[in-house]
Amino acid sequence: MSDAPRLSLTALPGIPLIAVGADLVAIAMDGLARAALRLIDGDVLIFAQKIVSKAEGRQVALSRVVPSPRAQALAHYAEKDPRFVEVVLRESREVLRIRPGLLVVEHRLGFVCANAGVDRSNVAPHDAAEEWVLLLPENPDASCERLRVSLHACSGARVGVIINDSHGRAWRNGTVGVAVGVAGLPAVQDMRGHADLFDYTLQVTQIGAADELAAAASLLMGQADEGRPIIHARGFPYALREAGLAELLRPREVDAFR
Repeated sequence: MSDAPRLSLTALPGIPLIAVGADLVAIAMDGLARAALRLIDGDVLIFAQKIVSKAEGRQVALSRVVPSPRAQALAHYAEKDPRFVEVVLRESREVLRIRPGLLVVEHRLGFVCANAGVDRSNVAPHDAAEEWVLLLPENPDASCERLRVSLHACSGARVGVIINDSHGRAWRNGTVGVAVGVAGLPAVQDMRGHADLFDYTLQVTQIGAADELAAAASLLMGQADEGRPIIHARGFPYALREAGLAELLRPREVDAFR
């Protein structure tokens, strides 16, 4: 058996459509059994934000949203539904950029993203009587921690949990998966003080480990009708530890883009 480092990712099969109150741990354990996998120490499970938000009841019917004057004004410039903009504003600390079709905001959780993560895709059937949008979990780190604790109780394994979402980037095309919630694994792996191959001591290198794993999981999750919202990862190359989203958020005073 080769001792070469290896990272394996498995999309758990048979994950049903998620409703409010769904037991995501039981669903994940069933998916692991179908994939002939048993959790062991060091494994990581990556949950798509949408299924966590749905299970937690984070859907909002636009018919029940009354847009504020500010939402109506911003909606004019962004060419968006004022009710949608109102939901975005409620989830935001600050509006940073506006163009037709897009609002870039600082989310109330501290990161910058489009439309505060409020999404219309894969939220409700096309024939639904109302138009719904989905918000990010209220506290993604806490959601991850609850999942991690329950997974440990079911399996006895010490695992990490990530909630990922698809984000765009200001300086590159294409969306990538990023971690919006983390529990039980390093969000950032600090390599400062380590030596490189030529014995140079690293000065600034900090690895966004949770984001890297979230992006890898997104390759299997897909963005459309794939229906693969839970990914099992084995071979994560860093020791598990307590962490959270805050590690990934760059302080405003050193953010060169704001």
